[in-house]
Amino acid sequence: MALLLPTPTMTNPKPAGTSPRTPVLFISLIGLFLLMAWDHSSLDLGMARWFGSATGFALENHWFWRGVLHDGLRPLPWLLELGLLLAIVKPVGALNQLTALRRTQLALTTLAALLVVSNIKLHSRTSCPSSLQEFGGMASYVSHWAWGIRDGGDGGCFPAGHASAGFAFLGGFFAFRQRLPATATRWLAGAMMAGLLLGVAQQVRGAHYMSHTFWTAWFCWVTAASLDRVFSQIERWTSQRLPRDPAPALDL
Repeated sequence: MALLLPTPTMTNPKPAGTSPRTPVLFISLIGLFLLMAWDHSSLDLGMARWFGSATGFALENHWFWRGVLHDGLRPLPWLLELGLLLAIVKPVGALNQLTALRRTQLALTTLAALLVVSNIKLHSRTSCPSSLQEFGGMASYVSHWAWGIRDGGDGGCFPAGHASAGFAFLGGFFAFRQRLPATATRWLAGAMMAGLLLGVAQQVRGAHYMSHTFWTAWFCWVTAASLDRVFSQIERWTSQRLPRDPAPALDL
């Protein structure tokens, strides 16, 4: 006769995809507070004056700041995004250590961050520093949070779209942090350094205020964190739906 033995009682392991929510929320709120404080500091205009004068921005068309760090890098984020999409079905390197769900998260989070920044920029009325009257343009300085007030320029300069080519990849931190925390840290550092470098390039050229770069980082971070919550919930749901192995049978 076969006797079905009950499985031993065990403490339920931590569900897959769980992550500390409070630090991410805390970082997001602290970042928002610092950005609002920056907006009231007048540092944007002060930093623009470091590189601009009544005749404009001398480095606006410089071979390195524009030729290399702007025009030369334009296609790079989209090529990387294409690679991430292909890696969903054919992963390479560290991506092999991620589940298909987390690879999908990484690809879609990066794409979403790029689209969020470009969509906000599309509806922005804020003009670039090079458009200001004191730098030879036609616009007056107006905070990008002074909604409904036009500055007399072309607008469409908030947040920093070019910096999103680096910051959009912050989603890699969330995709890797459960399974490969060291890789997640490197991904975070790389995305931050790339975004800041591209943002500084635009600052030097008079194409953005520094706060535009910081806001782009914040938008990309919040987008990545929000989608991480969604994908983590999907991961928990799918792990609970997986069929369990039947209890072992003992022949007597």
